[in-house]
Amino acid sequence: MKNPMYEVASLLLEKLLLLANFKLLTMGSSVEEEEKRKHACYYDTTYFKPGDLLEVPRTLFIHFGIYLGDNRVAHLMPDILPAFTSDKKQIQKVVTNKRLILGVIAKMARIRVDTVEDFAYGGSILVNHMDKLFKNNVLNAEEVVCRAEKLVGTTEYSLLWNNCEHFVTFCRYGSGVSFQTDKFCEIVKMIIRDQRSVLVSALLGVASILCLGLAPSTTLPAIIIPFMLWMAG
Repeated sequence: MKNPMYEVASLLLEKLLLLANFKLLTMGSSVEEEEKRKHACYYDTTYFKPGDLLEVPRTLFIHFGIYLGDNRVAHLMPDILPAFTSDKKQIQKVVTNKRLILGVIAKMARIRVDTVEDFAYGGSILVNHMDKLFKNNVLNAEEVVCRAEKLVGTTEYSLLWNNCEHFVTFCRYGSGVSFQTDKFCEIVKMIIRDQRSVLVSALLGVASILCLGLAPSTTLPAIIIPFMLWMAG
């Protein structure tokens, strides 16, 4: 039986996404899942060794995992479901888009073990592509697998401080870092330093006042945000 609280949260999220006109990838779609399964034969696990760091490019990001051997991959996934149920069969099902988005919002995740096919979800896999960045800091395979297996279970999630990349770099190199996060922060810095962002935020503030009326909830952000961007730049 599905948890009613989880159903309510999923329904609210779905309505919000529809109102915002977002077209999210239907990761839980049975049709797409069937198509992804057709490509499962491409994953030859004989090329993977225990302790290998696996990368799967997604549309907006790269997903990471640690190969444990025997067609098993440990990876960190945002997931809201463990907050509503302890049913391992339900939790172990492939994480749908709703579960993932709600997990990001609630800052909840789970380090889980899946097959290579479920981990890759139809994407191409890169093996140990990050080793060149860490050079002599690669731990031995047994230590990598041991670290990954010890961390399996529910954990906190942070897009900037505790994501799937932090998990795998800690397991394989002994230090949890995220180059994707660093790149994102650099882009944010560039936007803040660009003084054109001050003008854009000021124009948006004026537009919100004209549309919503002169009130503290519209006037204060219209003043404070451009001022903070100006000072930060």
